[in-house]
Amino acid sequence: MSSILTNNSAMVALQTLKSVNKAMTETQSQISTGKRVASARDNSAVWAISKVMESDVKGFKAISESLSLGESTVAVAANAAETVTDLLKDMKGKIISANESNVDRNKLQADITALTDQIKSVVGAAQFNGLNLLSGTDDVNVLSSLDRANDGTVSSSDIVVRRQDLTFDAGVMGTGADLSGNIAATLGSNSLAGVAGTEFSSSGNTMTIQLAAVTAGASNTYNLQVAGQTVTFTSEAAGNTADSVAAGITAALSAAGIEDITAEVATDTITITSTSKFDDVEVNLTTSDVNVTAAVNGGTATAAGAGFTGETIAARASEIAFSATAGVSEGDGYRVTVDGSNYDYVAGKGESFEDVAKGLKTVIDGASLSGITTKVTYDDANSQYVLQIDNDGADVSLAVDGDAGGVATGGLSGLDKIDVTTDDGATAALQNIETYIDGSIDAAAAFGSVQGRIETQAEFIGKLTDSLKSGIGSLVDANMEEVSARLQALQVQQQLSIQAMSIANQAPQSLLSLFG
Repeated sequence: MSSILTNNSAMVALQTLKSVNKAMTETQSQISTGKRVASARDNSAVWAISKVMESDVKGFKAISESLSLGESTVAVAANAAETVTDLLKDMKGKIISANESNVDRNKLQADITALTDQIKSVVGAAQFNGLNLLSGTDDVNVLSSLDRANDGTVSSSDIVVRRQDLTFDAGVMGTGADLSGNIAATLGSNSLAGVAGTEFSSSGNTMTIQLAAVTAGASNTYNLQVAGQTVTFTSEAAGNTADSVAAGITAALSAAGIEDITAEVATDTITITSTSKFDDVEVNLTTSDVNVTAAVNGGTATAAGAGFTGETIAARASEIAFSATAGVSEGDGYRVTVDGSNYDYVAGKGESFEDVAKGLKTVIDGASLSGITTKVTYDDANSQYVLQIDNDGADVSLAVDGDAGGVATGGLSGLDKIDVTTDDGATAALQNIETYIDGSIDAAAAFGSVQGRIETQAEFIGKLTDSLKSGIGSLVDANMEEVSARLQALQVQQQLSIQAMSIANQAPQSLLSLFG
């Protein structure tokens, strides 16, 4: 049935044309924007995912900038630490020269002072954008990543950069927990009866050897070994007594001129005095006398003819021993009081009792106390570090203490007090410069390690950002080859739809022939 009111063919052609035009509009939009999903209307799920990923890309760009800033800051600190190390090595050469004879120590001291000033300048200038990693102990966090969990929550990750304090700042003792139980002093001279354990002196430690019996009327040989040197006394065949043997051995020992060793005799007793600063002195007695017996330090006499071996005279220096079990935290301060003056060292992050012992040594040496010398040793038997302090002058008091909650001592504290113009000063400086060099090397190594980590993370963030961009593109970008082919097809469909519409519109005209 034909109708002039309803043109079904025209309606079908119109719907087809509209559909083609809509598809063409979408295709042209993809061509102009380059995106298959340009808005939430196009595909809400894909659009939402892409927007989250785009926000992450922007976040990682900010992280990349943070890493670049952190890398530059650490690079400045690393270069400064390496420069300080080189300057300290130069200073070591000057100090070694000062320990030689026939040198002008005043000129060497002037060179050391100039190097110290240069180190101060380097440490002070080692800042980037106002941040100096060679000063203070607070950690610096460099933003390194954004981590998105499955539930959509986001957290940040940091690379922790530990400051390496190479300043000359003195520590400040805290008022926190009492740490005196971690440090103990043992006075070094046993000739201070009545002093009540408050002073140590330059007098030596002693050993008494009492010859209780000898073989009378026979010639015997007595070998006394002290500090690795052996002296020999041969008794006469007649008139041999404990008194004469003791006198003969004492005379032989005195004539040997062993460094830091003196000897006296009273009847049958030999008194050996050692003023050796830091080393114990071993004493052994061997003899061909089959009857001789000897009592050491008032003890039980040895068996006849045995002599004795392995007896020691303790080193003169007082010993400050640090705990073998306790740990060291930042701000833990330890104090040594010599003759009423306090010498403090406050630990920084990651330090141990070895650092505390060496730090106290540098502080005490830097004071240039008359007659006072120091040495740091490790007691293998008790697994603890020991600071030895020797006194070569008048009696002085010695006390120790410890408290938590202080401000850490700078890693180069005391360097500016090195004095090589005296023998003791040059010797102490040679020991302490190794501590300073080790500290600066550790600082440079720490910065180099974290610098490498930052560089690796920056490279990873760059690659991750590229991967995210590629992922976003695969979700929302239009396939231009496919879109181009589709546009051409739609253009043909549009033209055909228009032709079909034209034909459909002409159909009612054929009805006029029925009324002709």
